[in-house]
Amino acid sequence: MNAISTLRHSRHASLLGNAFMAGIWAVFAYAHVLAYLHTSDWSYLLFCMTETVSALFFLIRTTPDSVSTDMRDWLLAIGATFAPFFFSPSDMALWADARYLLLPGSALLLTGLLSLNRSFGLVAAQRTIKTRGVYRVIRHPLYASYLISLSGYVLANTSTANLLIYVATMSLLLARLLREERFLAADVRYRAYMRQVKYRLLPFIF
Repeated sequence: MNAISTLRHSRHASLLGNAFMAGIWAVFAYAHVLAYLHTSDWSYLLFCMTETVSALFFLIRTTPDSVSTDMRDWLLAIGATFAPFFFSPSDMALWADARYLLLPGSALLLTGLLSLNRSFGLVAAQRTIKTRGVYRVIRHPLYASYLISLSGYVLANTSTANLLIYVATMSLLLARLLREERFLAADVRYRAYMRQVKYRLLPFIF
């Protein structure tokens, strides 16, 4: 049994990972709730709430039929999942009204999560293939929601640190998406789904 498989089946490792994630989330949530209380800017609260929903869906995910044991898949998944928790409110803005992008981004995230239900997971895995709802339009609505929401957040909170985190997060998400599809394409059912729904994130573009 390799290191990834050992960690996946270890209750202590799972609890430690969840505790670590909870700790990072707590710092992130505190900063954004505080920013909301100081500025009354609803976008901070919305951003915090949608990230919290994602964390909750991670905690109630189902056990997959099979999961990638490639260390690169795990590193990409963990990095892409945790990176947004390092965003922080900023007084600088390239485009303050970009915070309104959080509305469609959050709506897409919630729609995607509800469609995916408990099949949500952290790393590439063979779970029940979802083809209803927004999954009829694009194959990765959750990643699309991150692209929209994080772009809006950074344009409205434009610090050097946030820009660097944004570039890192988008790079990780793209690499994660491509590797995830390579893993899932081993299932003939997913290959059929890819032929049915041609676009990954943006209809008619990508």
